[in-house]
Amino acid sequence: MSMKEVGEQMLNMQNKNSSYFVEWIPNNIKTAPPHGLKMAVTFISNSTGIQELFKLISEQFTAMFHQKAFLHWYTGEDMDEMEFTEAESNMSDLITEHQQYPDATTEEEEDFSKEAEEEA
Repeated sequence: MSMKEVGEQMLNMQNKNSSYFVEWIPNNIKTAPPHGLKMAVTFISNSTGIQELFKLISEQFTAMFHQKAFLHWYTGEDMDEMEFTEAESNMSDLITEHQQYPDATTEEEEDFSKEAEEEA
């Protein structure tokens, strides 16, 4: 499969399943083979799994922010406490958005799974 075909298939997948793709999350697809090699592999994954890391970071941030730990360093540099409140809200929104599609799959993947089950 050529690099152009990989790119086209990715675009088709994104267009066909646009409700599962958020604009601001990059697709992270590298379609060029490494220098000196004739072939490469393309890996496509569900990035909604990162929500666990976001939750952990958010919990740690919230705990420190509510204790006002280290806040004086930032407010001393002319940052407003409201910026941290907004950041906390943005992180919460990010987690919520990732939770909308925790088990998102493509139709092709579901068809492939059904075929594999039928063969077994």
